[in-house]
Amino acid sequence: MGHPPELTLGYDQGRTMTEGDKNNKNKNQSLFFNMLSVFQYPFMQNALFAGSLVAIVAGCVGYFLITRGLTFAGHALSHIGFAGAAGALVLGIDPLFGLLFFTIAAGMGIGTFAKGFREEDINIGITTTFMLGLGALFISVYNGYAEQAYSILFGTILGISTADVFVTAVFGIAIIAVLAVIFRPLLFASIDPEVAEARGVPVRPLAIIFLVMVAVAVSISVQVVGVILIFALLVGPAATATRIAHAPVTVIALSVILGLVYVWLGIFLAATGSWPVSFYIAAMSFAVYLPVRLLSPRWDRRSYKTGLTHLKKS
Repeated sequence: MGHPPELTLGYDQGRTMTEGDKNNKNKNQSLFFNMLSVFQYPFMQNALFAGSLVAIVAGCVGYFLITRGLTFAGHALSHIGFAGAAGALVLGIDPLFGLLFFTIAAGMGIGTFAKGFREEDINIGITTTFMLGLGALFISVYNGYAEQAYSILFGTILGISTADVFVTAVFGIAIIAVLAVIFRPLLFASIDPEVAEARGVPVRPLAIIFLVMVAVAVSISVQVVGVILIFALLVGPAATATRIAHAPVTVIALSVILGLVYVWLGIFLAATGSWPVSFYIAAMSFAVYLPVRLLSPRWDRRSYKTGLTHLKKS
């Protein structure tokens, strides 16, 4: 005896929906694996490796930039580096070396001759405007491919070469090694420079060393996000982390994690979409920082006090 028409219809519909769900699931899985397959290409592997190194370095250096009140200096160094990179293009050499030369020279100058935050900001601002003008001059007389000049401004991590990855790894590991050695005195000098100097900490030499580290970090970060969006990696993750955590090591760890997430997601979205990596990184950095900034309590410098307490206890 057959089923009534309504029962048969219900059974068939249920079976059809189940098969449709399975088909959709298989399609989604296929799409997911197809998206992951882009990471088998060498250029994607280079981008992930170099981007990860830059994110780690930027997360570590960014915390001290904020603690020392030198975010403007970090921004200025990227613009000064733009002049060096543009000049290197005119001379026909790798822009990275022009970036390194100009930013390291500027970092050493800022650390050596600055006497106070007010005077320092004025000097940095005037120097930055001159260097931007110089960079514009170099770009105007450059007769090569426009893509190279564009990459300085916005970054082209998906086009990074194996040689660039090697250079990034060497400088990135060097920064992390130096930071590990000077971490405690640098933290002390960043939180309370007067007390640190009274206790024999070499505050001025540490300032010069740190700004040289910032210069190198800026130079290798330009490959990822470019000169214009350098804050997205150098300051964005650290600024967010300082609103969430207070202990210095915790803040640095969180900053590094945020930077890695921004870079990995940015590379993945750019590889599977049509927008540049730098946009995705900058957008995520802003999108995460804004609600954290609005929802967190007013910043009362608790992380600074916590860091000083850790130093005194040890």
